[in-house]
Parts: sequence; C-alpha cells; structure tokens
Amino acid sequence: MPIFITNSLTRKKEEFIPLKPPKVNIYTCGVTVYDECHIGHARSLYIFEVMRRYLEYRGFKVNFVRIITDIDDKIINRAKELGKDWKELVGLYIERYDEDLKALGIGKAGAEPRATENIPDMVNYIKELIKEGYAYVTNTGVYFSVRKFSEYGKLSGQGIEQMFSGVRKEPDETKEDPLDFALWKISKPGEPSWPSDWGAGRPGWHIECSVMSQKFLKTDTLDIHAGGRDLIFPHHENEIAQSEALTRKPFAKYWIHHGLLTINGQKMAKSLGNFITIQDVLSRYPADILKIFYLQAHYSSPIDFSWEKMEEAKQAYERILILMNKAKKATGAEGHKVRSEKSEDTEEIKNEFMEAMDDDFNTPQALASIFELITFTNKNIEDFDFLQKSVQRLRELLGIFGISLETEARLEKIETKDEVVENMIKQREKARKEKNFAHSDKIRKELEEKGIILEDTKDNKTTWRRKL
Repeated sequence: MPIFITNSLTRKKEEFIPLKPPKVNIYTCGVTVYDECHIGHARSLYIFEVMRRYLEYRGFKVNFVRIITDIDDKIINRAKELGKDWKELVGLYIERYDEDLKALGIGKAGAEPRATENIPDMVNYIKELIKEGYAYVTNTGVYFSVRKFSEYGKLSGQGIEQMFSGVRKEPDETKEDPLDFALWKISKPGEPSWPSDWGAGRPGWHIECSVMSQKFLKTDTLDIHAGGRDLIFPHHENEIAQSEALTRKPFAKYWIHHGLLTINGQKMAKSLGNFITIQDVLSRYPADILKIFYLQAHYSSPIDFSWEKMEEAKQAYERILILMNKAKKATGAEGHKVRSEKSEDTEEIKNEFMEAMDDDFNTPQALASIFELITFTNKNIEDFDFLQKSVQRLRELLGIFGISLETEARLEKIETKDEVVENMIKQREKARKEKNFAHSDKIRKELEEKGIILEDTKDNKTTWRRKL
C-alpha cells in the first residue's frame, strides 16, 4: 500500500516516493536552547518521532537529522538577562533538553549537530553564495539578496510585494532591500564571535539549517523537511532560497508542517502565565498520556491544551491498562473457555490502522482502530486464544506510537510486592463471603483512598490496579 503525504510546497496530498528507496532522509528544525522546552516543543518532537517509527515499520531505512541551535540572538539576550555566560546557559538547556527527550521516550536522532560545531562549513557556504552573486557584504554582516532568487515565496505562497509590505524596516539597517536576510552577523563588543573574511561574527539562523541538513544527510535534496507551521515564513522560505541558489536543485521533495499548540484557546506565553513546560505535565501524568493527547489531533491541525483534556486522555489510557491487566490475570487462570470461532486474527484492525497512517499519518483514525480492538477484545475476554493475539497486536501498534505502558510495568511490580493491598483484598473477600457488606465496602473505600481500584470479575474474584 502506498503512503500519501500532504506536501506544503505543492499544497497537495502526494504519494510518498523517496529519491533513493528504501532510504529516506528526514530533517527537522530542532530547539533553540535558551529556555526550558514546553509542550509545543514536545508535540513537534513526538509527531516526527511517530512518523519516523511508522516509516521504519513500513520497511524504510530512515536517516533522521535534528539540529540544536546553540548560538542565536535569543541565547545572547537571555544570558545577559540572567547574568550568565552564554556557554553555561547553552550547556544547562541542552542537558534539560536531553532529559526531556528521555522522559518522553523519544530517541536521539541519527545526528543532532550543534550550530557552533559547524561554523567553518557555514562560512564556506556563504562564500559560495557571494561568489554566485546571491549575497553581499555590508559593515554589519552578509545578506542574501532575496529578489535575485526568482522563486522566493513559493513555499508560503506570498508574492514579493506582499512580503515587502509586511516587513518591519530597521532605521540602522544597511541592507539593500528590507526583505534581504542575514547570512552572517558582525558581533558587537562582548558578544560571542568566530572569524570570517567579513569580520568576527556569528551565522544567521537560516544558514544553519541548510548547511547542517545537507552536510549530515549527505545530499543536496532532502526527502522530507519537517517543522512547525510558524516556520514556513520566513525561516523555511529562506532555507529554500539560499540552498537552491547554490545547488540549483530542489532543497526538499516533501515539506511537512504541523499545526501549533494553544493553551485554553490562547497562545502560550510567560507573560500570560500559561507557559507549560514538558516537566510541568510529566510531573502530573505519565508521558504515555501526553502522547495520547497529541495523537487525538491530526498533526497538521492546531491543538488546544487543557488539563481537562489531559484527564480525558488519562481515561483513554486507563482503558488500555485495564485490558492489559485482565490479560495478565487470564494468563494464569485455569479452565479457559475457548470459542474458536472468536479467535480470528487481528489482521483486519491492523490493516485499518495502517490505512489511516498511510493517509497522511492520520493518527486520530489510527488511534480509533486501537480502541476498536480494545472494545472487541473486552467483549470476547474469555476467548483466551484471541485475547493473546489481541494483546500482542496492541503492543505492536502502540509501539509505533511510542506508548511504552511503563505505568503497566509499575503496576505489575506493585501487584507482586505490595502485600498490604493483597491482604486487604483477602479480608474483603472474607467479609463478602460472610455477607458483612458494610465491612467489605469499608475496605474498598480505604483502598480507593490509597489509590487502589478494585474490579470484581464474573467468577467472584477480585483484581486491582493503581490509580494513575
């Protein structure tokens, strides 16, 4: 079955055919390390991780590069604001970024180069652009001449005059045209700098992505360039211009952009008091629940975060855990009732899942197929053969979404070692046999207060799980 992707460049849904299958080169813009990562960053990181996992599941060999911007005006300004050395600030937030990735269960990319480690390559790239007549030098830096690239605006769909009207003109600007963008910035006294033919300075933001994507993926044309919708203009537009001006080749065959995240309908901002970091959420919920929240919206759509919606995602996650817990109990049970007519393969639901993912990574529909399987399995829980196949299939599909069920592992550990809970359940069972229902209810309430949920089965046995 073919995979279809909505290409931001053509504004069409197209069949995905990489340049050299089964090899796929994917590049995503990474974080600028001047602050804690927030849940908007987490959505971006997770969405592209799911895409990578699914492409690998479908047999592609993915080369994935995600850079780290570790020199930028935001970094310099934040370091001044905090009275820190910029290198110290960068080191701190790269460490925090790595911790966030680990906490989210998102693996490292094939390469995660830092901008400051590749500045000589950027200098050489800029030299070539000057040589080709696309860039010019002023006393403040080196700028790309936008009007010399005839296809400028093809990604954003904006004409030159339309973009020109929206540009804020700087009174001290030495650029020949307000649309021109910086390839190299001459550093002010006290700012970090590196040597170049045009004076000590630092690279512009846009040049980093062109140079490092092509360098680490070893190609002039990427299969997929991905990022947030807010980066289309000017960042990605500028990447295309400088890259294609130099190579005379398409910079990327497919462009994928995800929608943005809001908080209760508002843009996230510290000034509004609604800036929510990854760690803020993970201190209250397992990473799996945050992932389910993200999966409920198509990647290209905006998504609105609220704690109420996280509770809804938690309830969905509990449905998975409850089934897994039932399956674990059934494994040790005796005298299974096996109805062979209900032990059909789960291939059909797997195919539904794949059809959804093949259609522009439609995670809401794919997630719905997972819960369809959960519902069907619960209705046929006594069919042991089917139950085993279903659980195996669920783990396979959840694995594509990076849902690790770590909470389930913690529950299993508690069930085997928490003798207090087991003893209280035995006391409750004894009370029920003696028809002392008041005492039985009291024990259930005490356990609930400890975060323990009891479930009574048809054969009068009791299972339990811990509240998330």
